[in-house]
Order: sequence, then C-alpha cells, then structure tokens
Amino acid sequence: MKRIALAALAGLMAWVVAGCTMAPVNPNPHADDPLVPAAVDLPRYMGRWYVIASMPMLNERDYVGSYAVWTLRADGHIEDVVVGRKHGFDQPEIRSAFMATPERGARNSVWKVRPLWPFEVVVLTVYVDPDYEYTVRATPDKDSGWILSRHPHVSEDVYRSLLTKLDAMGFDTTRFRRVPQFPGQIGQPGFYAPR
Repeated sequence: MKRIALAALAGLMAWVVAGCTMAPVNPNPHADDPLVPAAVDLPRYMGRWYVIASMPMLNERDYVGSYAVWTLRADGHIEDVVVGRKHGFDQPEIRSAFMATPERGARNSVWKVRPLWPFEVVVLTVYVDPDYEYTVRATPDKDSGWILSRHPHVSEDVYRSLLTKLDAMGFDTTRFRRVPQFPGQIGQPGFYAPR
C-alpha cells in the first residue's frame, strides 16, 4: 500500500510540474527546427554569469539580481549555484546549488542538471560569443531560455542582437523578459515585475 501511495504521489508531482511548465504555442515559423549546440570551452565558460533575460522555469520571474556561478570540478561535473533575491533588492539572497553533468561528445554544451531527484533537466548552450562575454542557454523544447552576461548591464544593441539570434533559432522571443539587475529597472517596460 505504501508503494502505491508513493507511486501516486510521484505521478501527481510529475503532472503538476508538467502543468506548471506548459508553454503557449510557439508562433515562430522555425519553432520545430532543432537547436544546434554551440561548442564550449569549459574552463573559459566557468565563473559568474548575470541573468539578463529569461523565459523562466516555474517561479524564476519573482527574482531580481539573479546570477549563476559555475565551477568545474576535478571529476568533470559542474557545480551550478544560482543566486537571486525573491520579490525585491531589499530581500536576502537565496542560493540554490545543483550539479550539472556535461554530456560526452556534445562539445561541452549539453548539460544534464538535476534540480530535484528524480527529475533531470537538459540545458543546451546555443550561443556563446567569441570573448565569452554573452551566452544563451535553453531547454531543447525552447520552452525555457536564458540570456546571460558577465556584467549586470547589457546595452540595448547587444540585447536586441541576442534576441535576433534567438528568433532565427525558432524561439518565441516575445516571451523573454528582462531580469532587473538594478532597483531602477523594476517595473520598466520589458522587465519582470516581481510579485
């Protein structure tokens, strides 16, 4: 009986997670084109990356000042620490630590991230600029994506050029919202307004 209850609970959790992450139909004419992972030099890719914009997973839109810190371990896994402040800059930082595993033979750009056992999320690097200043990561189904930068401020020209790349890859770029990295950005057009 206990096993049945656990199986039912696991099934319910999977259904809830699937329902929470369902995205609207993607109108981009290239929506069904498969994503092509970019080659990544892992040592150069490590370090701090600020979340400039996203099509978020679950409640990511409630966070401001978000950034990720990636650390390559000796065993080849990547420590993935995500930091942000929920609902405003006056709130304490919240840290979430995950372990990512780069897939072998995938040019270091396909990572399997385990947010909560037994769930696993595949995240691809679909763009990184030659200087490793900007990168774009996404789930293969194009339902979630992140524009990241080494600096918390990105010029409008750079941001628009990254959206143009995402549009060419088949993303619904109207779903991307900017993540406030400074208090004055909260409530500005195109930015998340944390609840």
